[in-house]
Amino acid sequence: MSSRSTALPPLSRALVALGGLAMLGAYRLPLWRIDLEAPQYPEGIGMLIRLHTVTGVKEQDLDNINGLNHYIGMKAIVPDAIPELRWMPWIVGALAAAALLTALWARRGALLAWLGAFLALGLAGLADFWKWGYEYGHELDPEAIIKIPGMAYQPPLIGSKQLLNFTAHSWPDWGGLLLGAAFALGVAALVVARRAAQRTAASPTPNAAPQRPLTLSTPLSS
Repeated sequence: MSSRSTALPPLSRALVALGGLAMLGAYRLPLWRIDLEAPQYPEGIGMLIRLHTVTGVKEQDLDNINGLNHYIGMKAIVPDAIPELRWMPWIVGALAAAALLTALWARRGALLAWLGAFLALGLAGLADFWKWGYEYGHELDPEAIIKIPGMAYQPPLIGSKQLLNFTAHSWPDWGGLLLGAAFALGVAALVVARRAAQRTAASPTPNAAPQRPLTLSTPLSS
């Protein structure tokens, strides 16, 4: 395969670079949001999962959630005790840097490797988030003040779920949407690159010498 067919065209390079820059927004914006609605909290309470910490939607929300969880035997949410919050800034930073390097190197193989790593790490992150929610909602203190046999309090991974008199909502927030947009830009860059390679393969080889038609020559009679 020629270097022309494996090189990224300018549009693909721009899309990948834009995706890498978009990922940097995850350092300022929350990745995920979980809201709880109940009659005793008409304005709702919620928490924001950020790249390096967990905070309340409002200032006292995380304390209120931990207070409620104490009554039903759930563990308190302590950001410093969550190891993933120490790794995620490095992982996202490495993916963003790899996107910019891919745009500079301009090779389709590098783009495929970046997309594969991005997809694998994203799926692993969602699986780890589900596992954290499962343990958080199922591993209850047997000495809890309120005990309901057979009841678990795992929040939904995505969507809404009824938990006693609370309705829990779990959705990506702006930081998570930016990460999704970065991946989508990478996929778009790959599509553009493949179409450009197909056009290159279908076009005639430049500077090819034209072939002269074969003719039969008749020797001159004396």
